[in-house]
Amino acid sequence: MSVFDDRGMADQAGDPLFHSHDPIFDRKELLHVGHVPDEDRIVGRDDEIESVAAEVGAITRGDPPNNVMIYGKTGTGKSLISRHVATRAQDAARTNEIDCGVLYIDCSEANTETRATRQLALSLKEQTGYQENIPVRGVGTMEYYQHIWQILEACFDAIIVILDEIDKLDNSNILMQLSRAREAQKTDAYIGVIGISNKVKYRETLDERIDSSFGHRELFFHPYDASQLREIMRNREDAFQPDVLEDGTIELCAALAAKKHGDARKAIEILKEAGELARRTGSETVSEDHIQQAQEVAEINRIEELTSGATVHAKLALYALASRIITGDRETYKTREVYERYVGICELVATDPITENGLYRQLKEQAFLGVIESEKTGGGRSQGSYLLHRLVTDPKHIVKAVRRDSSLEDLPTYDGLAGTTTAGTDRDADLSSFS
Repeated sequence: MSVFDDRGMADQAGDPLFHSHDPIFDRKELLHVGHVPDEDRIVGRDDEIESVAAEVGAITRGDPPNNVMIYGKTGTGKSLISRHVATRAQDAARTNEIDCGVLYIDCSEANTETRATRQLALSLKEQTGYQENIPVRGVGTMEYYQHIWQILEACFDAIIVILDEIDKLDNSNILMQLSRAREAQKTDAYIGVIGISNKVKYRETLDERIDSSFGHRELFFHPYDASQLREIMRNREDAFQPDVLEDGTIELCAALAAKKHGDARKAIEILKEAGELARRTGSETVSEDHIQQAQEVAEINRIEELTSGATVHAKLALYALASRIITGDRETYKTREVYERYVGICELVATDPITENGLYRQLKEQAFLGVIESEKTGGGRSQGSYLLHRLVTDPKHIVKAVRRDSSLEDLPTYDGLAGTTTAGTDRDADLSSFS
């Protein structure tokens, strides 16, 4: 017998273990990452909405849409705008008596062609009541494609497929299959694909045949500025109970996010975490101190997320730069200086180092993601030109984020004093001993 059967719903609602009223949050769903807000809550993305709509809008008239790739740093509204436009296109198509579906796939989780096609097939089955059994294991990719084509042929005139974090897929064959399905007479339904990536050079990784078949347009989303972030935050104020947010908290949250990365997702995460901190400490309001504490937590989470799909060497490169800054007296270092520290760190974790040119490429990738900044400078006739690298966040945040990788948790951590380190185990290490 369940708790509800035994005690009844009324008694459960009155259980003193659970508060019937949240003193901090009122509509917490407004602060969830996956929440797609109403149109009047979307800020600073009118041009981007129009651009995406221009590419997929033909689907609403019964014509073939364009495929599109959207690039931009994390938290610039790529996923939000894609889902918003796709949903509006679906509604507009249905008004015109066109059966249009929308499918969203997070490729950081469905990171193989088999997993992605399985999720597509299962999502289509859920939307349509498709009667055939779709196994979740034990079958090949082509069987999932067969289910997809059958459902599309039976139930849809058109469909929009959103492939978020598309660069996490182990191969891009799904793009060819979706873009050529009608031509190959797999289905008469039009299929429009919206690919989303943080990596602006993703197209260079595509096989020439796939790139040609996909035939996509490219759009770029820029980070939000401070005024846009403030408006985004104000549109989330009703996530909290009245008068819970102290004066200045919204402005501080927006300013911190704009200064660091212009990431709206992380700005919202900071606001949410600040509310959680206030609730855990029994505070009746969310203060600027809560915002500052939450920002540090969110920044470490942001770095961990950005580096989650990176190689161990990319993480060690970041760690090397961070340790250089902590143990040194400068905020910028040459690639050669970072490499020398990186080689020493590889010795600590018993990993063979990559070449200096390989490390340079890893640093360039992190610069695109917004974790570091790299500036080309001239050292005079004797030195020539070279790159100087600096972090855009506290180096200790980098250390904490990198050490969350279980394979790197024994790397030295810092006790707050520059140049003083303590290893993740009982042993001691002084990174300043490396050149």
